[in-house]
Amino acid sequence: MRREPPSAVAPLADLPELTARKAVQYRPRLMSAIVVVTTVGTEDQANVVARELVARRQAACVNIIPGARSVYRWKGKISTDGEWMLVIKTLAEEFDGVAATIHELHDYELPEILAFNVVQGEAAFLEWIHHSTDKSAPFDDDEDEDDDEPTFSGL
Repeated sequence: MRREPPSAVAPLADLPELTARKAVQYRPRLMSAIVVVTTVGTEDQANVVARELVARRQAACVNIIPGARSVYRWKGKISTDGEWMLVIKTLAEEFDGVAATIHELHDYELPEILAFNVVQGEAAFLEWIHHSTDKSAPFDDDEDEDDDEPTFSGL
């Protein structure tokens, strides 16, 4: 990134205004990004839920983390089960849709659905979440055959 010479830097008196404008510009995007967590009992169900959330543009990305071990009390008994954890990157305004899709596709009587606010994030990544959940934007639902590195070319 090219830096401007010192003569092109804004006068000190303008810094509060510039900072305030920048905060207004980025705060709504930052404040609306959330991470939703759920767990499922099978890898197949993890793949179905993840794919459907992204296909419906309710989530930008879903990480599937195998090997979670849950110890919990259910109907008066302590249970231990292996699960797959889904880490869902989305927007606060998508939470109701995300929760509805999880309920629709989930086998559990009471699925875990927890949302956490994103308090900081890399600006380009947050913008990508917004772009990826924009239902009015053109997109192609074809599967990417290359499972290597994501390109985020839609930015």
